Amino acid sequence: MFGLFKRGARQAELDTPALGATVIALPMPVGCSAPNGCAAVIINASGRTRRAEGKLALGGDERAYCFHPGPYQVDLVPFAAAPEIGLRVAFAIDSPDPHAVQQRFDLFLASEAAGQVELAAFAKLIEAALQRELAQGNLALPPCTQLDEWNAFRAGFNQLLFMRFGVTVDDCLPVDLGEHRDFAALLKERVLPDAPPAEEVTAPACVSDEVFDPTIADAGALRRLFLELPCVMCQLRMAGLPPGQELFRMQQELLQRLDLVSLSAGTMPALGLSGPGQPLAPALQLRRARHSRRATAALDEAWALLARLERAHEGDVAELFDEAGRIIANLEHDMAARRGTTEAAEEDA
Repeated sequence: MFGLFKRGARQAELDTPALGATVIALPMPVGCSAPNGCAAVIINASGRTRRAEGKLALGGDERAYCFHPGPYQVDLVPFAAAPEIGLRVAFAIDSPDPHAVQQRFDLFLASEAAGQVELAAFAKLIEAALQRELAQGNLALPPCTQLDEWNAFRAGFNQLLFMRFGVTVDDCLPVDLGEHRDFAALLKERVLPDAPPAEEVTAPACVSDEVFDPTIADAGALRRLFLELPCVMCQLRMAGLPPGQELFRMQQELLQRLDLVSLSAGTMPALGLSGPGQPLAPALQLRRARHSRRATAALDEAWALLARLERAHEGDVAELFDEAGRIIANLEHDMAARRGTTEAAEEDA
């Protein structure tokens, strides 16, 4: 009789105090539900994502992440040569856009997350994106910045973070980080070792001397390219263009080239094989991994360019399309070199 009134099993809930503090997102085990105020993202083997609520029911090829929307606060160094100059940035992950097929932050989890996403590591990604845009002159933060210059920087920075990571900047203030920086340690890290005597100079180290795991690096880079290139194409296709047949022609040409790059990423040969049953030398595997990593650097530039395209004036679109052609050319080169099975005629820079 008592079996008729059994109490249902309590639903397991993922609970970690670090989530929303020092951790932005972490993998979720099957059978758990996201804590209050958090969201769950289910990712299938092909990289498609969807938001879920309540207790998770995953398919055989699916995995799940739980993330806290924030807000978060980090200190960034916009100029590597001036570590005392900082920006204190507060950001948050937006609620899902019902008009978007895939949320940008969900794509970040699918393509770049490996394990839990630490706030410190995420801040390093933001800082690298900011430093690159400032170094290339795409964003400007001059000394004694005037109000209109600051507003222009904020608009570009906000759009960059939204396009690249799917986060929204709530606040951004300049801060002096001098008291928190050990300048002696920074200078010590920058000191180059003494050059050996002329008679002891040896040949330059080959690429196999680089310290990184080519298997892990190559797999992560190719996953990013496979998942993100179609989304870059979609953003470029949806870009609002001023009237003009020439701009439309340029856009279509860029889309065709990106389509071929995406196809190349999706049909890339295995890292360790030069042909069916033919293993590839470790040095050449490392060279392949270097090219796949360089392709992801070009991919980051593509996201940044799309952010600039969103706020571009009518007369700047053609110039941005020229820049897009350069970025795609780098992607084409590195994708072709990733397929190579022999040493390059020229030593890679």
